[in-house]
Amino acid sequence: MPSYSFTLNGEKVTVEAPADMPLLWVLRDLLHVTGPKYGCGVGVCRACTSHLDGDEIQPCVVRVEDCAGRKVTTIEGLADGDTLHPVQQAWLERDVAQCGFCQPGQIMAAVALLKRTPRPTDADIDGIENVCRCGTYSRIREAIEKAAAEINTATPKITP
Repeated sequence: MPSYSFTLNGEKVTVEAPADMPLLWVLRDLLHVTGPKYGCGVGVCRACTSHLDGDEIQPCVVRVEDCAGRKVTTIEGLADGDTLHPVQQAWLERDVAQCGFCQPGQIMAAVALLKRTPRPTDADIDGIENVCRCGTYSRIREAIEKAAAEINTATPKITP
């Protein structure tokens, strides 16, 4: 069986797996990373949302061979030690989670959005397609707006 090496949440890992095995199963079954959740298996519900080289992906539809030599980040790798990412902190402060199943994917999608669009509009936030079966969308919006304000305050923009 082939082996694949990549960086997972800042640590180099090597796994033996079939080339076409979805990254989600590598993460959950072989590496025991449980943040990304299995929801639909076809990239629609986005419960598994993670990052590959800093970009949002759905690991249920990304093959492990496509991750070789790259950086994979899951919710477990988002915080800086004991310091939560501003999106994670906002999630707690706005009491977003109900059942919590979709929250890792929601948070990872929000982080990717704020990386692309530091000052998101309502339309930008509406573009996040992650499904929340509990319907906490209004609190998700509040948390993203709070995190955006925090990030923009913490990182002053230099204008020419």
